[in-house]
Amino acid sequence: MTHNVFFWLKADADKTRFEAAAKALLDIEVVRSGTIGRPAATPERPVTDKSFSYHLQLQFASLADHDAYQIHPEHDRFVDACKDLWDRVVVYDSEDI
Repeated sequence: MTHNVFFWLKADADKTRFEAAAKALLDIEVVRSGTIGRPAATPERPVTDKSFSYHLQLQFASLADHDAYQIHPEHDRFVDACKDLWDRVVVYDSEDI
């Protein structure tokens, strides 16, 4: 299972604080792997959207692991510590085929 989260940060957001808090999510025991990144410097195309500030991608072995992540104290700490930094968050979860 893949958990993709896109963040649109406020113009005056503390990016250092956001990055440190997001990176801590990668160490949660139910997270199989993950990355945090910014929009890539790829060529502009009609199908690309580079309006977001950061993208968090997490891999889980199962839906149960994803659900455990959602209620994990470190996830709650991240939200509490950073929710004032973003204007918008969009989540796309997908199952591997």
